[in-house]
Order: sequence, then structure tokens, then C-alpha cells
Amino acid sequence: MNTRIAVLVLAISSIGWGLTWLPLKHLNEMGLDGLQLILIAFSSGFLLLLPVLFKQYASWKNSIRLMLMITLTGGIANASFQTAMYHGDVIRVMILFYMLPVWSVIGGRIFLQEKIDLVRIIAITLCLSGAYIILDIWNTSWQGVTWIDILALTSGLGLASTNILFRFTPTIPVLSKVSVMFLGCTFLIGISIIFSTAAPTAMMPDTMAIPLAILYGTVWLTLITIGTQWAVTRMEAGRSSIIIVMELVAAVVSVALITQADLKAYEIIGGILVICAAILEGSRAEQSTHKDKIKAV
Repeated sequence: MNTRIAVLVLAISSIGWGLTWLPLKHLNEMGLDGLQLILIAFSSGFLLLLPVLFKQYASWKNSIRLMLMITLTGGIANASFQTAMYHGDVIRVMILFYMLPVWSVIGGRIFLQEKIDLVRIIAITLCLSGAYIILDIWNTSWQGVTWIDILALTSGLGLASTNILFRFTPTIPVLSKVSVMFLGCTFLIGISIIFSTAAPTAMMPDTMAIPLAILYGTVWLTLITIGTQWAVTRMEAGRSSIIIVMELVAAVVSVALITQADLKAYEIIGGILVICAAILEGSRAEQSTHKDKIKAV
């Protein structure tokens, strides 16, 4: 498979991820609560893919444990990312999400035998330094770190784990794996709603809010998730992180143009370090691992 196609698909999908804050904010203005919105969107996407999951049962019936792991990691990644984007500052969330290269490099080494050389050590150092600066830890002693920050970091860890599992299971069809990702997110958000102590909103959603949330899940989220996961199975875990940086670029540019957001100096510095880490990691030459010799299905 020509890797240029995978790069193009991943770049377009990443831009789509970076712009997800737009429908989230719009649907919120139409009266949909964050957890309800995410539940509707991901359950709709899962129901759309459910027939495919059953049809491809023969391909994954002997890999139930791995599918359960994808359900968990994919659910954590999506639930954390969507919740953080809904409640938090979009640019801050996206920058913290970009600890992704750290998790990708470490996981790639443990599970895929990808090498950690000096370049990757520098990339990890830049990422950690950027996150330290963004969180302003030296002034707040961790007290300034919010639950939204934790969700943003968790989403990056969850996605890196999911990407590695996708590459680790080349014989399982991508659509089956995406469907259980959606199932995992639906389950986790459903549990959150059940145990949520927040008072329900008194505002009735607009009549078009729920149909648009379903459309957001079945079209927008489904397409960019399939595109992302199809593409990352065709390149190194570390290399895919540079392409996914388009998420951050799309988010920052769109927020700057639409909301005229004002970033603090230390957030800009931290963001530059994280972006440099992603560029440094992604610009390296492609490595060959024993998993890359297995033909993806």
C-alpha cells in the first residue's frame, strides 16, 4: 500500500479531529449537555457499524481479549478527548493531548520493538518539558492542574495505546476495531451519566440538536476515526504522531480565527516545544519492525 495515501488520509482525518470543537460548542448552544451529546454521537456511530462488526465476527472471534483492550483504550481516548474539548480551553487541551509522541514512542518500543535512540529521547524530553511549562507546575506545585488537564493527557495516552493495538492486530478489520472503540466510549460515558452528581439542565434542547448530534456521530466522527485508524496501521507509531499534529494546527488556527483566543506566553512556549517534539519524531526515517512484515488486512 502506498504510504502517501495513508499520509493524506491521516492528515485530512487529523484536521477533522482538530475541528471537532466546532460541532461540540454549537450543539451545546443548542441545549445539549456535554455527556448527553457525546453519548448520542458515539452510540449512533456504534449502531451504524454494528452490522459490520457482526459480519466480520469470524475475523476477530479468536482475538476477544485484544478486542476488549481496544474497547477500553479506544473508549478512554474518545471519552476523555471529547469531554475535555467540550469543557476546556480547546488550545490547552490539544497541546496537552500532544503528549501523544511520548506514549507512542514508549509503547512502540515495548510492544512493537521500535528503537528508542537519541532523537527519540530528545523528542520525549521536549514533550515532557512542554507539558511541564504549559501546566505551570513550578508556580502552582500541581495545584493548578485541573481535571480537564488530566483528561487531555489521558486521551493522548489512550489514543497512543489504541494506535499500537491497531498495528498489533493487523488481521482484525479496521471497521471492527473502530466499532468497539465507539462501544467503549458509549459505555464509559453512559457510566459517567449514571453516576454524575451534576444537576440536569433545565434548558430543553433545540428540536434539531439530537438529529445533528446523530449526524455528528455517524458521519463526522465515524469517517475521521476510520480514516485515522486505517492510516496509523500503515506507518510507525512514532511517525504517525507527526501527521496527527495537524489536529493541533487545525484547532489553534480555527480557535484563533473564530474566538480570537489569547494564549499566555508560557503556554505558547510549551506548545512550541511539544510541536517540535512531534516534528522531530515524525521526520525520522521509517524503521522496519517484525510487525511491519505482517500484511495488514
